[in-house]
Amino acid sequence: MKVLCMLVLLSASYISAYCQFTPGRSIYTQKPEDPEAIYFMPGKAADVSDQLQTAINQLKKDRNFGILFIPEGTYVISKTIYIPASIRLIGYGKNRPMIMLQKNAPGFQAEQPQDKGKAAYMFWFTSSVVEADGKINDAGAGTFYSAFSNIDIKIGAGNPAAVALRTHFAQHSYVSHCNIDIGSGKAGLFDIGNMMEDVKFFGGDYGIYTTKASPGWQFMMMDTYFEGQRKTAIKSQQAGFTIVRMQVKNTPAAIQVDSNYWDKLFLEDCRFENISGPAIRVSNEGNANMQLNIRNLYCRNVPALVHYPQADSLTKGPAASYHVKSFVYGLQMEDLGTEEKYTSTTDISPVSMLPAGFTSDVPALPPMTEWVNLKTLGAMGDGITDDTKAIQQAIDAHAVIYVPQGSYRISQTIKLKPNTVLIGLHPLATNFALKESAPAFSGFGAPAAMVEAPEGGTNIITGIGLYTGESNYRAVACKWMAGEKSMVDDVKFIGGHGTMRPGPQVHWKWEEREQPQPGRRNVFDPLWDTQYWSLWVTNNGGGIFKNIWTASTFATNGCYVNNTSTRGRIYAMSVEHHVRNEVRFKNVANWHVYALQLEEESLESSECQPLEIDGCKDMRFANLYMFRVIRVKVPYPYSIRTWHCSNIELLNVHNYSQIKYTTDNPLYDINTDTEVRPTEFARLLISGNKPAKRTDGIQQLAKGFEFAIGLCADSKGNVYFAEQRMKRVYKWSAATNALELLADFPWQPLSLACDANDNLLVVFRYDPQPGNLVNGQQERFQNPPDAGGTSFSGWGNSGFGTLVYAVDPSQPEQTIRLLDKTPMTSVNHVYKALYPSNRWRDYHDFNTVSIARNDTCWVAPDGRTIVPVCYDLARACALVAAFPGKPLYAADEYDKRTVRCQVDTQGYLSDLKYFVEKGEFNSIPDPQGNLWVADGNIYKFDASGKQLSRLETPERPSSMVITNGNTLYFTGRTALYRTTIK
Repeated sequence: MKVLCMLVLLSASYISAYCQFTPGRSIYTQKPEDPEAIYFMPGKAADVSDQLQTAINQLKKDRNFGILFIPEGTYVISKTIYIPASIRLIGYGKNRPMIMLQKNAPGFQAEQPQDKGKAAYMFWFTSSVVEADGKINDAGAGTFYSAFSNIDIKIGAGNPAAVALRTHFAQHSYVSHCNIDIGSGKAGLFDIGNMMEDVKFFGGDYGIYTTKASPGWQFMMMDTYFEGQRKTAIKSQQAGFTIVRMQVKNTPAAIQVDSNYWDKLFLEDCRFENISGPAIRVSNEGNANMQLNIRNLYCRNVPALVHYPQADSLTKGPAASYHVKSFVYGLQMEDLGTEEKYTSTTDISPVSMLPAGFTSDVPALPPMTEWVNLKTLGAMGDGITDDTKAIQQAIDAHAVIYVPQGSYRISQTIKLKPNTVLIGLHPLATNFALKESAPAFSGFGAPAAMVEAPEGGTNIITGIGLYTGESNYRAVACKWMAGEKSMVDDVKFIGGHGTMRPGPQVHWKWEEREQPQPGRRNVFDPLWDTQYWSLWVTNNGGGIFKNIWTASTFATNGCYVNNTSTRGRIYAMSVEHHVRNEVRFKNVANWHVYALQLEEESLESSECQPLEIDGCKDMRFANLYMFRVIRVKVPYPYSIRTWHCSNIELLNVHNYSQIKYTTDNPLYDINTDTEVRPTEFARLLISGNKPAKRTDGIQQLAKGFEFAIGLCADSKGNVYFAEQRMKRVYKWSAATNALELLADFPWQPLSLACDANDNLLVVFRYDPQPGNLVNGQQERFQNPPDAGGTSFSGWGNSGFGTLVYAVDPSQPEQTIRLLDKTPMTSVNHVYKALYPSNRWRDYHDFNTVSIARNDTCWVAPDGRTIVPVCYDLARACALVAAFPGKPLYAADEYDKRTVRCQVDTQGYLSDLKYFVEKGEFNSIPDPQGNLWVADGNIYKFDASGKQLSRLETPERPSSMVITNGNTLYFTGRTALYRTTIK
């Protein structure tokens, strides 16, 4: 190796990185025998690019999902290899196979300006097959089960634009057991997805550089190593890195968050050595979305730990070697009921020397010499034959069982011995499945498990799907009572989303899935929520639960853990689409949960309680993401409910949705009647102490609404608001001090305002009427051009019209009329322009879209009030008034901040400046020049952006208006409130 390095003319930094590259230890040392798999046999070709691509594409076409095994050897490629969804490349042999990009490969020298990553890729994971010169569909939120494992990669010299892997895939997709020699190339990996384990990066500008994971979920990274990167080990924006046991050495930086982007970074049991510049660079300082948590990091020759670029300040290391026991940067709450504060808390101390490296807690698979093939023991795996007896006999006779691809029908509980290990390599292509209405799992009765691990066992089950069917009321997919040295890994709880049909050459079938299922695609399925839990950990069960997707809508929930104090660790679990609950913990202690992702679908789980924690203690949740999809049409009060818990620590919490019907509050503690309002925070400790209650002189005027929005006021002090889905507009009368239902027209009101003559303007959603012809054609609506910067415009939020009508509030039925559009420049003497109070721009174009010069506007009956046409009116909770010559304040809801703009005589906005790092639905000025910002509670800021006070509200405010200079009205989700302000 040293001789080779001396013969290559490279920079000193690259020589150092190259010389320290070592091949990885092979995990699969023998050929796994699997009749459903494909084995790569390239012959003696010097360049295997075409053969490898052909094998991958044929596997996808023939089988839809499966495994391509790569035998030990060194292979050279010269072009990008595309890997479509649900195809896994797995290496085997005494040594890992090595795939090399040839020196000076065509197309890998120059930056690719039109490419998202500005690079060329050795391996690119896609959502579909890429034909020769065909369209490339990047992997995304629907790309499941893809993997690259036990294969090393080398980028040859003369490829400065080369990146080894592009991996923007979703659940059950990963890169593992892979050493990447980047050398003079650009990076080892661009665009992360789902999970990474045991990957080492040597050289390159970057080890990893990335945008958001698909589709904005967090990323789990375990047991990784970075050395010799020329710029930084990790370059990131909004990726949600959840890092356990990472070592970084000999680089200028470890993690850099891109400027003006936030991220949620969690690091535990890590080690930094010889980091010349600041090890971590944050961005968006003071913003609730920017979250950094470090636990147990050792540093040597790392003079600056964290850099804060806006202030150009540092958190410096106290000595040449030091230990970061704890570091928290971001919005923090010391306990339930305490006011949130944006701050840093640190526990850093010098050490004389660094301890030995951290040992992984992931159990190693037994050596392949101990594996026994299940099909050679009599199991068929054809999806029809009952394999229960063959599987149980295999377990009774052998400790380690390899399960080749196939669907293995069972009719009784499979009971593991204390040392049973079940190994599959693809959790959809390899599955255990119940027949529908199996007698042992049907009718009324106690939970009946498909697979049961005994108390205290050292069991492992990996790479196998578990399918309880649809009509098995007593079914539990997996009952786990094994001990802390056990593991459930890469297990898909099949049913609901992510279920794929086999291809034409797969030799097994799910009989029920071959039958038509009329009426089950667009209506509530009566069999949803009729089974017990998918994963049930109980009776002091524990261990490692890793890379799990549990989304069977037929189960009561995806994961239930109860009655255990055995050490448990969850690493990357996705729990989705259940009807009433996703995850429950009851009477649990000593568990840490990393990268738990919860998602609610519209049809299945609009009323689902995502997470419940009852009677638990000594638990930690890190990078907890809770999400409601864009199709959800109703609000929900809480993402987490807790009962009498103590020492529960929540770190890096992300509670979000593209829609305005997000979950109102991330957490509600039932017995103390305490809500946690910040939707984004770095730390909350639930100590178990009872919080003090507080009121701020707020009067509730009316209640019982589904989701009250759109507050505005006229010159007489009357206040108006609406309920969008219920299609109602209300008026609070200043004269009678009472509420009336002003209108229930069949149009969805989105936001309201009054013109100079007190006409009520209603921005509303209009869905085309079938058969209504305009100029002889079915009426249609196209999104405005600015719809492209927000994901809200997709998945059903297009094809409608956002329009404006006006009424005289004294006689709404007689005066309703649609407002005309006109060019913005044609309106003279603009009184005010009405813009969205909040915009969700998750493509990061808020700053440009907000000050874009709109072409057209609606003109109110007064002829001087205008509503500029823009897509964000379709989602905004209210309107804000832009008066010429006065500043306008609006909320960047995605980035959680309020901005200030200038207004010209025609109502155009310009000179956007960041005002405060708070903002959600609405921000309004008062006559004294102060600004009131709704963000969980209501905050008062002076003209310089200094916080003056905090108004604690009975519920999360959605819109606000000030009348008479000192009366603040606001809507919560369910009620209208009023208070006097100073």
